[in-house]
Amino acid sequence: MIVYLSITNHGYGHAVRLATVAAKLKQIEPNIILILATTAPHWLLQSYIQSDFIYRYRAFDIGVIQSDSLNMDLVSTQEKLKAIEKKQESIITSEANFLKTNRVQLVIGDIPPLVSLIAQKAELPCWMMGNFGWDFIYQPWGEDFQDSVEWIKRCYGQVDHLLRLPFHEQMSSFKSITDFGLTRGEPRYAIEDLRETFNLVQPKERTILFTFGGLGVEAMPYQTLEKFPQWQFITFDRLAPQMENLRVILDPKYRPVDFMPLCARVISKPGYSSFAEALALEVPIATLGRVGFAETPLLIEGIQNYSQHQIINNQEFFKGNWQFLLDSPKAALSNQKLAIDGSHEIARVILEKLG
Repeated sequence: MIVYLSITNHGYGHAVRLATVAAKLKQIEPNIILILATTAPHWLLQSYIQSDFIYRYRAFDIGVIQSDSLNMDLVSTQEKLKAIEKKQESIITSEANFLKTNRVQLVIGDIPPLVSLIAQKAELPCWMMGNFGWDFIYQPWGEDFQDSVEWIKRCYGQVDHLLRLPFHEQMSSFKSITDFGLTRGEPRYAIEDLRETFNLVQPKERTILFTFGGLGVEAMPYQTLEKFPQWQFITFDRLAPQMENLRVILDPKYRPVDFMPLCARVISKPGYSSFAEALALEVPIATLGRVGFAETPLLIEGIQNYSQHQIINNQEFFKGNWQFLLDSPKAALSNQKLAIDGSHEIARVILEKLG
């Protein structure tokens, strides 16, 4: 069994959630061969999959060009998107030849549009996974993006089947859709071992995890931590300063999800993978906003409905007014629970497809 998994060229979240599916595929069927086509770093994929896979450094879309996790550069995004569209024929031919040469049986994307045409050229079935399409993201950005939106819709229309995740838009460009629960990684280390290794001395109710994805937050106000000397903060930001009550996690074998059971809250920007992992572990989520990104209202509505939550005012946060830490999170609006077995169930249907 040989599966080709292509990941959109945007941050770490898409890579994380497809890696959780890849990990489940390996657990259920250890002999499966996985080819991951992505620009996400190998160490990130390895931290979730923890077994062998083929790493193919390729980008078939652009996502959104950002200076950090909150700020977008639409001009650069449009320029790079147009560049991919112009050279699509050579990209399609080259990668389709790779798929044929390596006897790939199924193509799965999260969620680069061009991959559907690559699979079509190689005469292979193409599935995609996600909670939004890039047509949905680019649509509100004005006339300059509309030709790209139509191109993306045509690409998505060639996809055989969509594995749709929670917090989703309608995704009407796809002709066949099945809904699944949350995809997620699972904590790998004992709480007491983490406490000892990283000298985490504060109780859970005063321990906070920052997770802002691969791009981080450029103007993160770390000086505000001095106002909370009896609290413990954890970050994966390699540029974070040395502070008495801040633990900076640099070892790539550790992931944010490993520390979530230790924490009273996860402070994040709107992002599917961080939200999904915190929600599955029933850790309250405090989130900043992200203006101009169409997925943001869907994600915020999702945590309001299904998680204990706080919506943080960005301006107050960056000014250092962190009253939200002293306030209790709000309860979920819905009594219903989201299924949290998405990674396993998606892996199962992939293996059924492969026979």
